[in-house]
Amino acid sequence: MSDFLNGIRRREKSVPAAVQIVNTVGILLFGVVLGVFSKFLDCTASNELPVLIAYLDVRNFLGRFPIWILLAVCISVYSSSPVRAGINVFVFFAGMVTSYYLYSNFVAGFFPKSYAMIWGGFTVISPFLAVLCWYAKGKSGVAMFLSAGILACLFNLTFSYGWMYFDILSPLELLVFLCGFAVLRRRSVRETLLMAGMGVVLAFMLSIAVPFRF
Repeated sequence: MSDFLNGIRRREKSVPAAVQIVNTVGILLFGVVLGVFSKFLDCTASNELPVLIAYLDVRNFLGRFPIWILLAVCISVYSSSPVRAGINVFVFFAGMVTSYYLYSNFVAGFFPKSYAMIWGGFTVISPFLAVLCWYAKGKSGVAMFLSAGILACLFNLTFSYGWMYFDILSPLELLVFLCGFAVLRRRSVRETLLMAGMGVVLAFMLSIAVPFRF
């Protein structure tokens, strides 16, 4: 199994423990700040927000999945090993979700239990998804398939489409998709185009299997 996984992607040279701790604490604090900021926007009237933030609908943008998936993918693929990817993504979501719902409970005065359970469940499984994302940046056919799968998820969260229509859900989510595509790009143009084609096919298959949006 070790040889198979190393054939997909090898972990980077050993990173000093102190550096790993600093990186993880930084990612945790980043998640905490984003959680508080997201809930702050959620509790602020649109006419009290800066014009650009209100115009781009940043409040609702942060309440949807694409940006969080992109951040998790970035944290994963730039970690030094699959284990580090799992740890870093977990602490990011733990910080974000905890700060978001603490703010909701103690500042905003309400606690949406059902949504908290959904995000809590997502946080629990996030390390396993992070490991897959880490291997997606490898060099084998398995890595190509994983990259295409991630791209397919981002595609379905960015675009609304059917037999007779195709639309972009928001400019910010289009930017997320393009950033995700750049992060997941392969070593050559040919491989990148192949990944994109596979991603579109998988996106259509996912839209049939899961006909609702998150």
